[in-house]
Amino acid sequence: MHNHLFVFMWMNDPKMATAAFSFLFFPTSVTIIITICTITRATNLPKFSSILAFGDSTVDTGNNNYLQTFFRGNHSPYGQDFPDHIPTGRFSNGKLIPDIVASLLHIKETVPPFLDPSLSNEDLLTGVTFASAGSGYDDLTAAESRVISMSDQLELFRNYISRLKGIVGEVEANYIIDNALVIVSAGTNDFVYNYYDSPTRRLQFNISTYQDFLLSNLHNFIKELCNLGGRSMVIVGLPPIGCLPLQITARYKESMQRNCLKDENSDSQAYNIKLQKLLSEMQAVAPESQIAYANVFDPLVDMITHPQKFGFVETSRGCCGSGFVEAGSLCNAATPTCGMAAQFLFWDSIHPSEAAYKSLSHSLQKQLIPTSS
Repeated sequence: MHNHLFVFMWMNDPKMATAAFSFLFFPTSVTIIITICTITRATNLPKFSSILAFGDSTVDTGNNNYLQTFFRGNHSPYGQDFPDHIPTGRFSNGKLIPDIVASLLHIKETVPPFLDPSLSNEDLLTGVTFASAGSGYDDLTAAESRVISMSDQLELFRNYISRLKGIVGEVEANYIIDNALVIVSAGTNDFVYNYYDSPTRRLQFNISTYQDFLLSNLHNFIKELCNLGGRSMVIVGLPPIGCLPLQITARYKESMQRNCLKDENSDSQAYNIKLQKLLSEMQAVAPESQIAYANVFDPLVDMITHPQKFGFVETSRGCCGSGFVEAGSLCNAATPTCGMAAQFLFWDSIHPSEAAYKSLSHSLQKQLIPTSS
């Protein structure tokens, strides 16, 4: 099957610590992995059998609803712009990147969480997400928030494969996995919670060695995905972490000072350079798969620097509450919202709005889908 390189990127989702409630919240960075057999130049969208997602809140469509964790988005005002205004567990006002991508690829309109007990056979055949809000490449990140670690997400994937074989048989199940679009989005929580806002990992690593530690874990994760049959992967780099409203608030106590943090953004760029090198090395020894890197940093900086181009009027705070600290349980039914989420880059102090996810998707589509010559 000839597949076109179709890459989207997720905003990383950081953990948040709110002293008043001793509340930790971390969405992780968004990395997407797409491994593609053959890239052809064409204007048609690629044809995938299904969509599978791993990572954090940027691609968790509701798995955390079934966990004993504080990291849940299954309450108002989350989901206020989702079909039927349902708070499904998505950490945004509407759909997430997996939903948008699945729709663009004509697979389905929304991607359900694997832990949903009401999943139909059709849901399983066309893809699910194994992601868990608050997770990261560092197992400590998931352990402290009581969510699904990346290694446990692989266990869920193995369970999914077994269920798939029970529905369509081994041959067809293998075909579905081989031709699935695999999305992995994680990393930001690791830096925000375990390095910047808490000294946990700073006691063991400097920023460069912590980046190397995370990339080693990601390397092993990708290898295991390949072993399990993943053939279409995209790895998305870190976003400008220093531009997340929560991070700006943590640095500048005065709410009037709302500039991006240059040092954290520089760290994100350094990580992304290392990530590209790693993926190139992995690609060299995996000719049966093509591992693509997606640049999310520059498109997001463009949205922040030139908001009018994308229809945004606010890029330094979220739509929920003050937009400086609210996320998760602090963004609730009693919290006022901006009333115009489509004009805000961020929905809460960490997560992008549905409008931002759509803008990012279109940006990456232009960047990574080749046009016909």
